[in-house]
Parts: sequence; C-alpha cells; structure tokens
Amino acid sequence: MPMTIVRQDITKMKTCAIVNAANPQLKMGGGVCGAIFRAAGAAQLQAACDPLAPIQTGEAVITPGFDLPAKFIIHTAGPIYDKKQADLNEKRLRAAYTHSLTLAVENNCDSIAFPLISSGIYGYPKDEALRVATSAIQDFLLDHDIEVTLVVFDKASFSVSRKLLGAVESYIDAHLIDREVIRRLEAFDMDQMAAPIMAPLDDLVGNLDEPFSEMLLRLIDLKGMTDVEVYKRANLNRKLFSKIRTGKGYMPSKRTAIALAVALQLSLSETENLLGRAGFALSHAVKFDVIVEYFIVNGQYDVFEINEVLFSYDQPLLGG
Repeated sequence: MPMTIVRQDITKMKTCAIVNAANPQLKMGGGVCGAIFRAAGAAQLQAACDPLAPIQTGEAVITPGFDLPAKFIIHTAGPIYDKKQADLNEKRLRAAYTHSLTLAVENNCDSIAFPLISSGIYGYPKDEALRVATSAIQDFLLDHDIEVTLVVFDKASFSVSRKLLGAVESYIDAHLIDREVIRRLEAFDMDQMAAPIMAPLDDLVGNLDEPFSEMLLRLIDLKGMTDVEVYKRANLNRKLFSKIRTGKGYMPSKRTAIALAVALQLSLSETENLLGRAGFALSHAVKFDVIVEYFIVNGQYDVFEINEVLFSYDQPLLGG
C-alpha cells in the first residue's frame, strides 16, 4: 500500500488509526497531543490512557478514537533530541514508527496517519525526523500492506534536506522553460510551417508499438524484479497493479506511469519511451516534470524522497 504526505489537521483524518506523539505518562499535553485529546474528548481519552501508562520511549499503545473520525489512537513516545546520542535517538524514533505500525496491523487497520514524531517541542531537527520517518515506514511497507499518511499541519512543520532542495532548485532554474516563451510558441502562425505528410490511418494503426502494460511487464522481467517489488517501490497498491497486469489495453495516469519508471530505475530515455506508450511525455514547461527528471538524470530512485521534494513545491505526488 502507498505512503503519502498531506497538509491537514490530523484530528480530521478518516484513517482507521491516527498516531499521537505522546509523553511517556500518556497525559494530555500541548501541540498535536493536546489537539488529539480535545478532539477525542479529553476526559474519556485520559481515562483510557491512565491504565496503560507509563510507556518507554519508542513503545506504543492503542486506545479507541472516541469522538475522532479515526477508530483508534495509537500513542507512542518519541525521543527528546540530544545531539550527543544521535544513534540512540534514531533507533528510538524508528521504533516509535515501527511499533505504531505493528499495532495498527495487529488491530486489522488498513490505514494509519502519523504526525512527524519528535519534531515539535522534543526538538528533533525536522529534516532528520523526516528522514527517519520515511525510512522506517518504507522498510515496514516492504513486508506489510497498509496505507500510511504523513500529516503535516503547515509548511513550517516539514523540512527536506536543504542540500537536496538546493540541487533541485538549480536544476529547475536551468531547465524549466519560461511560461512567456511557451505562450509565444503557442501563438506562432502555424500556416508558416510546412504541413506534415499524413500517412493513411491503416498504416498508422498497423505500426503501433507494444501497449503500455506489455512493455511494463517485459521490463519487469528484464530487470529480474517481482511484481511486489515494483508496486511497492512505485508507491502503488496491489489492487491497482493487478489491474495493470490483467487489464488488456490498460492506460495509466501520468503519475502512475512515472512512478513505475522510477521503481524500475529506468534511464531518462527509457522513461520517455515507457511514458510514450501511455501517450505522455516529460515537458520542460511543467515544474513537476522537471523535478522528476532531476531525480532520474541523477540516478536517485527513492520514490519517497522524490515525493518529499514534490510536496515541498506543492506538486502532486507519485504513486498512491
């Protein structure tokens, strides 16, 4: 199942479970914790938490969601950031995500929403907190099917590596075509151009290349990959991939086609070829396309990392 990032109030998420970045005593606190308690009904949630407290850093427990749209609240205690204990911090933060996800699966949840744990008053640098979160979630999703949403309240709550963003920004500056240039090209007098020689329709139809789905399955075999590897690396769910495999003449969305190209670690020319089978192409007039092209050109095929950058630029995400 896919992972996505949204800008939303976590108390309004309609996932099966939401995660509370709790304190070890499971008492109502401030920030996300306080908001969850208030929305769920502070008195009844506190009464459910008290018998479960205290918990250790990295552990997780589960309670009903009470007045929330979510059926369950999973409470986990993230670490307080200490630069001198960076390795221990990361181990405990990963455990908070892994234990929360495990509890969700054990309670038959098909979806879960996380805040960025420990990135608030606990002082974990947001870019590091994001790196640990996506790494832990990605590792868990390799062996489990559950839809995961990372919820951030606003842009200030979310931070991608400045080095990566700087590199992407430079690539955008160098490759994104100015909209005014596009407007002038579109306004160009087409009568000045020689009319193309049109081939008979029967000839065109007879020379069509292999369909998208057939080319995709051939590439999977050539790469020596399994279906599961591909759809998980593409951030797609199993149901959609099954539709691609069994649906004769299936045509994906552009984002799905690109996600599959990323999963297969295709070169830029190979990606263009695959996209062409679905009637798409990458354009230097579209920021989304330029960002994706940056990662492909540089051989960086982590769909979660790509989505973090796309989210930072208010672009749609891959997969899902």
